[in-house]
Amino acid sequence: MPTLQFKGKSFVQNHHLTVKYHELIPVPEKSLTNEVSLNDNLIIHGDNLVALKALLPIYAGQVKCIYIDPPYNTGEEKWVYNDNVNSPMMRDWLGKVVDKEDLTRHDKWLCMMMPRLKLLHMLLSEEGAIFVSIDDNEVHHLRPLLDDIFGENNFIASLVWQKKVSPSNDAKWFSSDHEYVVVYAKKKDIWRPNRLERTAAQLDFYQNPDNDPRGPWNSVAYTCNKSKEERPNLFYPIRNPNTGQVIYPKETAVWAYSETVYRKHVAENRLYWGKDGTSSMPRLKRFLSEVGNVVPRSILPYAEVGHTQEATSRYREIFPNGGFSYPKPPRLIERILSIATNPDEEDIVLDSFAGSGTTAHAVLEANSKDGGNRRFILIEMENYADTITAERVRRVIQGVPAAKDAALRNGLGGTFSYFELGQAIDPEGLLSGDALPPYAELARYVFYTATGEPFQADRLVQRRWFIGESREYEVYLLYRPDLEALKSLALTLEFAQALGRPTTPKKRLVFAPANFLPEAYLEEYRIEYAQLPYDIYRNRR
Repeated sequence: MPTLQFKGKSFVQNHHLTVKYHELIPVPEKSLTNEVSLNDNLIIHGDNLVALKALLPIYAGQVKCIYIDPPYNTGEEKWVYNDNVNSPMMRDWLGKVVDKEDLTRHDKWLCMMMPRLKLLHMLLSEEGAIFVSIDDNEVHHLRPLLDDIFGENNFIASLVWQKKVSPSNDAKWFSSDHEYVVVYAKKKDIWRPNRLERTAAQLDFYQNPDNDPRGPWNSVAYTCNKSKEERPNLFYPIRNPNTGQVIYPKETAVWAYSETVYRKHVAENRLYWGKDGTSSMPRLKRFLSEVGNVVPRSILPYAEVGHTQEATSRYREIFPNGGFSYPKPPRLIERILSIATNPDEEDIVLDSFAGSGTTAHAVLEANSKDGGNRRFILIEMENYADTITAERVRRVIQGVPAAKDAALRNGLGGTFSYFELGQAIDPEGLLSGDALPPYAELARYVFYTATGEPFQADRLVQRRWFIGESREYEVYLLYRPDLEALKSLALTLEFAQALGRPTTPKKRLVFAPANFLPEAYLEEYRIEYAQLPYDIYRNRR
């Protein structure tokens, strides 16, 4: 398979592994909920690479739908790649403003995208898919990058979004009227898009001119494009029951069905001979009740999913004074949600380039319409994460008086918890006492690192030092964020006896600064000791 090469690839292809886990600090005053929780809808302010890594212990393999709208790298954004790669030379090259004069801007864009996409791949569920908005500036680089990370066999489609109502007549060559939404599945062999409800225009094709008791129907041709030579068994006479006329198909376009199937169609009254019943060619009835919903199409017309003018108009209903350029229309994201999520399940939708918060708006709007329980996770690194991203979500939840839509005027309902990125969780700090993380933060990191399974905060029982249960282990963490306390904490016989005799085949994995329990007791109580901080990295998967 051809591979994508770009300047800096060797420095960033494993960079996501070197990014430290960070604390996620709740900010109640910026949240809109009675109880701030990582199991709520989330808005996280901070670098999206670091935030994605911080989410791994809870949400690895749990996200059903990812939608991202990364920088298009037009040369106008003037963005700076600021990831802390190891090489000073690389940091100097990457850390400069990217504009049209930068001849390596495509390399820098790929350096920025690769580690983020790798973490997104880790967060995506086995049944999930990622949707990436992009335009002609980087789509030809994005596809091979996604091939590299997701596997080219997991490519689904490049959707074309018709983003403009009117052409740009001042364009030098062509009016750029479209963008792309590139779609990859985590596992294509098990991912399937939902079929979509028929639009009013599509339903208009189904009528009932003959008052058939089976309801509205549409008709299709009864012939196919095969010749008599190719399909001699499909060249046979049929009779119009109204006129008695015997009819043969053309020798270049025989019937589409065998005589046996034809007789079945006649018995079921599925042939339509026109309004007066005298047509010389029948058509086959297909009933609306039988065809169901429609497969999603790769063209996204603005009439169905919105356009840039609509996106700006919807945004200004919420923020009359503007303040954000090029938002996406909520209807575009709603279409993606209708394809990739199930309203009856608590599907998680992640947007790590959250911008103005359109994805959260779309999730709440979709839930309001179909009674769904989808949840969103937004990550925004800019300082407007509170004043625009979160504020839009607050207003959408509580109601927008100027909105044309009644549901939005009244408020779509919902909650969200707001978090900031805190300090890095550095296990080596346990030795020096520097920047000791809170118990729950270290528990989340230790559990995921040791087991590879998501940490569930509601399972934590700190008084028993219990932090969760994986497929193989019951996991315990003897830790306090105090250096003097850490010096006295140890795995002891008293602790083992408090656990009691094992009642399941699972081992007890116990993280502690020291162990005072003899090997015989470790075996008796089925305990596997892991020393803090050194054994956190041991692979037990």
